[in-house]
Amino acid sequence: MIEKKEPLAHRMKPKTLEEFFGQEEIVGKGKLLYRMIKADRIKSVIFFGPPGTGKTSLARVIANVTKSNFEKLNAVTSGVSDIKRIVADTKNPIFNQSGKTVLFIDEIHRFNKAQQDALLPFVEDGTIILVGATTENPYFEVNKALISRSSVFMLKPLEKEAILKIIKHAIKDKERGLGKLDIIIDDDVLNFLSEVSSGDARIALNAIELSVLTSSMNADGKFYIDMDLIQECVGKKAVRFDKSGEGHYDNISAFIKSMRGSDPDATVFYLARALYAGEDVMFLARRIIICASEDVGMANPMALQIAVSAAQAVHMIGMPEARIILSQAAVAVATSPKSNSSYLAIDKALSDVENKRTGEVPMHLRNAPAKGMKDLGYGKGYKYAHNYADNIVEQEYLPKEMIGTVYYNPTENGYETKVKEWLSKRKKKK
Repeated sequence: MIEKKEPLAHRMKPKTLEEFFGQEEIVGKGKLLYRMIKADRIKSVIFFGPPGTGKTSLARVIANVTKSNFEKLNAVTSGVSDIKRIVADTKNPIFNQSGKTVLFIDEIHRFNKAQQDALLPFVEDGTIILVGATTENPYFEVNKALISRSSVFMLKPLEKEAILKIIKHAIKDKERGLGKLDIIIDDDVLNFLSEVSSGDARIALNAIELSVLTSSMNADGKFYIDMDLIQECVGKKAVRFDKSGEGHYDNISAFIKSMRGSDPDATVFYLARALYAGEDVMFLARRIIICASEDVGMANPMALQIAVSAAQAVHMIGMPEARIILSQAAVAVATSPKSNSSYLAIDKALSDVENKRTGEVPMHLRNAPAKGMKDLGYGKGYKYAHNYADNIVEQEYLPKEMIGTVYYNPTENGYETKVKEWLSKRKKKK
């Protein structure tokens, strides 16, 4: 079936930039790292990001494209003696005719100070092109002297589209992949796998390989990979969002309606279904923001601030911790008092603007930046509210044609009760 002993994920490591999928922000055509590699002007770099995002693969691409000797060390098991050996081999023209070595150090944040100091002079004089990889922020974990001599690039979890390309490439590749086998796999299965891989290409490739290894060839000579098989191999059940997208929209509709209906338990349930199925966390954050304004509104103005802050935090942190932030924000919205008065107000006003003759801005409210405009009556008669008791003054603000129109009708829910009382007092003073 599969003759090669190395795992599929190892065999499919890209050799060129064209085979590297994802991370377009740093290695896309025309980007700095792309230009550095193509021009063979690579300097020491440090990649940091989650597992399976391409840190090791990029190091190998750099070595291949720049025709450099490639050495790999793991910071946990290596020491100063290993660094000295690599430096000696690099300077030996018999062992290394190019005279340069790309040294890839995995988990570089685990190198102690003595090890990092031993590496520093050879990075500085260009003997070693350092490519460090770490899941930790190097600005906190790596020697500042090494950081100052390196370009730091952050790799993010791979997008679904990149995972999809990697899977399809592995299925078609006849030399290193599964291309010699006739594999039949539906798009919905591929989409599910690319979603549940959580941005880690290794998870997707391991699942595809395992599904082939543990299944039998059909009588027609083909391997059929269905949803049940891939779920078993990836160790995760699919939440069935069908091809038409109806399941996706049904779930998000139920999520929003549960928040609107003030049911925190249902809210968290539908949020969990969406997260489990690989829903985009920023899409979920945006839905919470909309609900905080549309359905909570002035009954709890703080709900919008909570939702926006949650969206910013989700963007900064990502999964899996983003689930906690989303849950807090969704529960906050679900348990808030509700009012859609602001939502109704703007829609009614927009309808009037579109369909009625609404008149012009009253002259006393107009701006008068030039003396000649004041002579024409611009701003004449305007009463400055702060000059009056309680900062309220009797004055008409609507155009003549719209006088008496009411758009905002506050409810008696939550904070809006106070708003209603305040508006009532204001109107009595007019």
